[in-house]
Amino acid sequence: MSHGHSDQTRYEINARIDDVLRYALAIGGVLLLLLPAARGFSQTLGWLPLWLLAMPAVALWALRGFPLPRRAGTSGTMAPMRRRRPAPQARRRAHSPARRVLPRAA
Repeated sequence: MSHGHSDQTRYEINARIDDVLRYALAIGGVLLLLLPAARGFSQTLGWLPLWLLAMPAVALWALRGFPLPRRAGTSGTMAPMRRRRPAPQARRRAHSPARRVLPRAA
């Protein structure tokens, strides 16, 4: 059952959106670097770096399916976690003799 869009059309739309978001991200980055006013706050929009850089970056990340960055040198699979050596259960220290309570000044 098709909803009116082929996979090719959907891919082309995503590619265009990807291009627009990358362009918006680049323009926002340039504006933030070159215009000190772009790093400020607007009564209408709020914190401008959020809208010029963070929102296009998150939208691009979402469009690409939220891929997580991989560590350099890993083959893409998670490294097995190291297990701790078995150790005896920690013991509580014996209570020290009660200390003499001195009267406190008011």
